[in-house]
Amino acid sequence: MGMTMTQKILAAHAGLERVSAGDLIEADLDLVLGNDITSPVAIKEMEKMKVDGVFDKDKIALVPDHFVPNKDIKSAEHCKCVREFALKNDVTNYFEVGKMGIEHALLPEQGLTVAGDVIIGADSHTCTYGALGAFSTGVGSTDMAAGMATGKAWFKVPGAIRFNIIGEKAPFVSGKDVILHVIGMIGVDGALYKSMEFVGEGIKNLTMDDRFTIANMAIEAGGKNGIFPVDELAEQYMKEHGKREYRIYEADADAVYDEEYTIDLSTLKPTVAFPHLPENTKTIDEVGEVKIDQVVIGSCTNGRMDDMRIAADVIRGKKVADGVRCIVIPATQQIYLDCIKEGLVTDFIEAGAVVSTPTCGPCLGGYMGVMAAGERCVSTTNRNFVGRMGHVESEVYLASPAVAAASAITGYISSPADVYRKRIK
Repeated sequence: MGMTMTQKILAAHAGLERVSAGDLIEADLDLVLGNDITSPVAIKEMEKMKVDGVFDKDKIALVPDHFVPNKDIKSAEHCKCVREFALKNDVTNYFEVGKMGIEHALLPEQGLTVAGDVIIGADSHTCTYGALGAFSTGVGSTDMAAGMATGKAWFKVPGAIRFNIIGEKAPFVSGKDVILHVIGMIGVDGALYKSMEFVGEGIKNLTMDDRFTIANMAIEAGGKNGIFPVDELAEQYMKEHGKREYRIYEADADAVYDEEYTIDLSTLKPTVAFPHLPENTKTIDEVGEVKIDQVVIGSCTNGRMDDMRIAADVIRGKKVADGVRCIVIPATQQIYLDCIKEGLVTDFIEAGAVVSTPTCGPCLGGYMGVMAAGERCVSTTNRNFVGRMGHVESEVYLASPAVAAASAITGYISSPADVYRKRIK
């Protein structure tokens, strides 16, 4: 009986010839990640362990990104804690303001995540790096502490669900629409503690940014991780962004999957997740008339260059609707700089949007877009739980950057194709 991609990676890092779903293993780690919210807890746990430093200063990444630049005294104290720990332990990959970005966009951009890695992060969306063929998953701060101290973590080997991707996307359909469709189909617990393995000839029609978005939201279906096979596009990305060696693992032909689904990209439409769960999906032609107060374009899910470009393409030459606040957040300093060079920042500002320094900010109701009671937001983020972006009586509608940009222009959840057509007329 064969192994899946995820199982092969875990077996190799555990020093075992093979593993099966349900096995408990201890695996070597290639990278341990923390941010300004989760790292201070892990650091305090490490102090209790009385260990002498981190296991490898080059395999720790500390990225203050949630409340940075600091929004208040408490966030400043958290960042100070992380900064002092990084300096004390000579952590190579500590990203101060000016060098930082949203962690799950920054690390691949910096070449710190590659195929074949085992990566843990004290943030649930650490599963993003599966887009490059790595096993990456979120853990608690205590597990992060143990990982920083020992370079190891224990796992229960997950079973797997196979998603066969076929066809080609229609205009204005993106990776966000793919993963919202999947979550709408299987539910927020449909892949509970499973590896979501995406395969098929249709993958060649997904950009790397599409794949990062899909892997990022595997956790929203309950997945332990999401993972893609390594093709020429993924290899090109890794070669362009870093010099680390990578290792390609392929699933065995007789690998065991608990379930299998086929996703035909050509049948998908722009999709919106209504409050208060990512599974409450409707296609754009099913939405109806939903008036909004705010739009957020950014986050670890949709703050990359593809996202900025399509949003600017929809919004260019138009004006944000009266009564709507449109907040654009490039995910890293490099993406921000590229937006400036390509004139996208000008497009956003001339349309009446505001452009922020990289931050998670509004995604978790932190700052830069917190909502009041009764307000509605179309957001390119990953969660729309009760109170996620502010007051418990506010509402979050998850969508792609194209839908978000179109909605900012009309003041209602809108089809990007309709708004774009009006521009070219």
